[in-house]
Amino acid sequence: MNDRNGPVVGIVPAAGRGVRLGESLPKAFVELDGRTMLDRSVAAMLTSAAVDRVVVVVPPELVASVAATAPPQVRVVAGGAERTDSVRAGLAAADDAAYVLVHDAARALTPPVLFARIVAELRGGRRAVIPVLPVADTVKSVDGAGRVTGTPDRSALRAVQTPQGFAADLLRRANAGAGDATDDAGLVERLGESVYTVPGEPLAFKITTPLDLVLARAVLAAGTPVRQER
Repeated sequence: MNDRNGPVVGIVPAAGRGVRLGESLPKAFVELDGRTMLDRSVAAMLTSAAVDRVVVVVPPELVASVAATAPPQVRVVAGGAERTDSVRAGLAAADDAAYVLVHDAARALTPPVLFARIVAELRGGRRAVIPVLPVADTVKSVDGAGRVTGTPDRSALRAVQTPQGFAADLLRRANAGAGDATDDAGLVERLGESVYTVPGEPLAFKITTPLDLVLARAVLAAGTPVRQER
């Protein structure tokens, strides 16, 4: 059982190449208004005052350069070929954590309040908490031939965001098993553990495609209040 007053460590897997974004450098290092997505994500965590320190996981060749400019609360380690490998590397560098928040660097406009919301639930006794938003579009299930096989009731569906928060021992156990998942909560679900939800934030959208990048830059240009100061 975790000490509810124990340290909260954020893990930011940023070793992916992000080819869908169409940029020449790793996605996390693409700039938004003069600051990289990685920098903005780390700053939001620290600004929340709910995260004690952050472990950033980057490509091995970038460890030294990222560490040279990182604030004191940030440790930089090398990631692996898959996202799960990078999360495991982050967990290894967060051995004193009572709670862990795993956050996509590509959700660079996530407001600090969302980190605090997740941590409050963890300290209140939840062991796995994720932010979600209602699904706005109608969703269809489709077979291999492209034929519609069903229309799920979207009132019971949610779009999942990050940060995803966990009791550290639970996330370690989930990552010890074989296999991969699209998110860390999926690994926890495989253990038969309950995963709870809190309201997400529209600004926590994932910047994956060139259109997402245009939207993110437009949001910043419009002066939408997103405080991410260190």
